[in-house]
Amino acid sequence: MGDKKQFIEELNSRYASKGEYIVLGKGMLEGEVIPEVDVIIPLKTINRHGLIAGATGTGKTKTLQVFAEQLSHAGVPSLVLDIKGDFSGIAEAGNMNAVIEERYAKTQLPYTPQAFPVELMTISGEKGVKLRATVTEFGPILLSKILELNDTQQSIMSIVFKYCDDKGLPLIDLNDLKKVLQYVTENPQGKLEISTNYGAISPASLGAILRSIVALEQQGASSFFGELSFDVHDLLQTKDGKGVVNILRVSDIQSKPQLFSTFMLSLFAEIYMTFPEEGDSGKPKLVLFIDEAHLIFDESSKALVSQIETMVKLIRSKGVGIYFITQIPGDVPESVLSQLGLKIQHALRGFTAKDKKEITKAVENYPTTEYYDSSTLIQNLGIGEAFITALDEKGIPTPLVHTYLISPESRMDVLNETEILELTGKSSLVAKYEQVVNSESAYEILVGRMEQATQNVPLNQKTKNVKEEPGMFEQVLQSKAGRTFTSTLMREGAKAILGMLGLGGRRR
Repeated sequence: MGDKKQFIEELNSRYASKGEYIVLGKGMLEGEVIPEVDVIIPLKTINRHGLIAGATGTGKTKTLQVFAEQLSHAGVPSLVLDIKGDFSGIAEAGNMNAVIEERYAKTQLPYTPQAFPVELMTISGEKGVKLRATVTEFGPILLSKILELNDTQQSIMSIVFKYCDDKGLPLIDLNDLKKVLQYVTENPQGKLEISTNYGAISPASLGAILRSIVALEQQGASSFFGELSFDVHDLLQTKDGKGVVNILRVSDIQSKPQLFSTFMLSLFAEIYMTFPEEGDSGKPKLVLFIDEAHLIFDESSKALVSQIETMVKLIRSKGVGIYFITQIPGDVPESVLSQLGLKIQHALRGFTAKDKKEITKAVENYPTTEYYDSSTLIQNLGIGEAFITALDEKGIPTPLVHTYLISPESRMDVLNETEILELTGKSSLVAKYEQVVNSESAYEILVGRMEQATQNVPLNQKTKNVKEEPGMFEQVLQSKAGRTFTSTLMREGAKAILGMLGLGGRRR
């Protein structure tokens, strides 16, 4: 293996930064920690995305915790999709113990137990900030993709949204959308309006769309669609100079893949649409960590996979980095893997022939090195050790380095129920999004219209009245719900473009 002095000189020259950076650990050579070698990542390259991989029990979650802490120290907020539900302890200070003492004696770095600012978030019924979006904000393109509609049904969905726009029927929640579909399918007046102005629509297709919506509701989507819709700029908070760690607890993803897909598509599109272009800002605006990423690629819809592939390519210009945490690099599609600048590889276990093939593929993804026998060492990395390769400030991949990682400064365990209640009880964001806003929308308007239609008035007179009451629609558009609808029309146009970009490359 390589000379120690040469190792120190080469690694220090490549793992260096003139600007701000975060520290992940110290270099190792032949099993020895080399305290002279700092493994650092320039903040300006964090938005080039990354991967944290390794077998179960090798320390991936603790590495994620260290990463999020270091970003918080630098004033960079993050959003962690906590699928295993074991990340909330970052809100409380850690405790010094014999293992940590030994680790920091080797690294010769200071250890300061401390808590970090945290917001707990949810898309289901758990405690935390309720994340919602209106149906209008989501739009026909993305909604059709998440409902897995065919091309004909997607066209019908676009017509229905156009009809609601023309008639001043704000689509806030799924009840609004279902009521509109029922109205234009079963109500004579609605059927006449659709066929006269937009062409005949098959009741069978409308019925299929309605059934898809009901299936989505059964996964809990009713609580996701509605007001007050979540403002993604609320992810960018800092407190006392530290970036806030936003933790989205989605431990039930496997039973609700469509609901999770709904959230992911909405979040990515909203961030891309509303965040300005950053240019070379010196550090990221936001970092997204997607834990147990293999569940997302395996369990979620083809639309989500396609959207992630597109978003990874586009979103870094907004100052946003995306990091996938999974067991083997092969869990991530090649088109995504090739876009990832930072790779942190924990140990892989070669118990089977398939495992050994994955190890060979993983090693091929990393730069060659004279200092390590990578294919052997990757199977023998200890807990809290990893191979790391990153991008330097010029965007050039750094040498592979066996890294002795630092420990989290926060608690390496979860919050208890009392602590969760205390944390969410004092959160201004929890209070902001706790109340469901029930604005007048399509459901209420159509129910009122149908009740009026039950009166003893000739049908032709009712149709005439509808045609002669544009003032009613103007009033609706001037209402709060109407303004919510119309204010998103320009955003929807851009989302349509984004959605079309994500249509290609469907995976089986």
